[in-house]
Amino acid sequence: MLGSVKAELLRLWKWPATWVLIGVWLVMTLTFGYVFNYLALNGGADTRDLSQQQLISAMQPENVGAAVVRGLPMFGGAIILVLAALAVGSGYGWGTWKTTLTAGPRRVSAMAGTLGALGIIVVVLVALTFVVDLGAAVAVASAEGWEWSLPGLGALEALGASLLIAAMWTAFGVFLGVVTRGPALAVGLGLMWAIVTENLLRGVGALLGPVESLTEVLPGGSAGNLAGAVGGSGAPGVLTNLGGTTAAVFLAGYVVVFLGAATLLKVRRDLV
Repeated sequence: MLGSVKAELLRLWKWPATWVLIGVWLVMTLTFGYVFNYLALNGGADTRDLSQQQLISAMQPENVGAAVVRGLPMFGGAIILVLAALAVGSGYGWGTWKTTLTAGPRRVSAMAGTLGALGIIVVVLVALTFVVDLGAAVAVASAEGWEWSLPGLGALEALGASLLIAAMWTAFGVFLGVVTRGPALAVGLGLMWAIVTENLLRGVGALLGPVESLTEVLPGGSAGNLAGAVGGSGAPGVLTNLGGTTAAVFLAGYVVVFLGAATLLKVRRDLV
């Protein structure tokens, strides 16, 4: 299995799509988290206004953990889902899964190698987001002459939540890639669910109580509630209707279900 992880990690590391998606996400988190907020802060409004104080707080270096997690329930999660769906689904289009399952390691080992490599990439993605956001926050605070401090231990909670949210979207992407046996449909279905379907259900849920309760425990809803529980407020997809522990339990359950179902399909269905 270790050899499979190394091989898959090498493939993903040298695959241009990996770095394009990571680059897109880093640009997005900088743009929406700091560039737009900085422009709004210096747009001539009274800085004593509550909204201005919220902008300042959102860009403080000690709040970088919240800045990382607030983008993952929707847009960051969609990018991670696309990466996972492409990583797994492309193997069907290229024929590499057929070659691997015919002459390579055991199916479980091959699947574990892909999952391990994706896990490492996701950890790198979250770590890069933290470093980039911290650099941007320090630059803004220094330029504005604010008193600032580095993130404390509380940032670890936000980073842990970020990893769990990212793991859920990764598992969802892997599941879609295996189910559809191709990258295009998996990416399309994933984006439709992450950005469109759950938001529509929340809109309907505002009129129908049972539907609203259901949306809170769906993948995106659970991710949004966990982000809200650790302070990642003020971004699309972030919710505050469930406790952090409850949301984390649902997310962990989704990770187990998605990865378990994907592995079972890979072992039982993909015989060649």
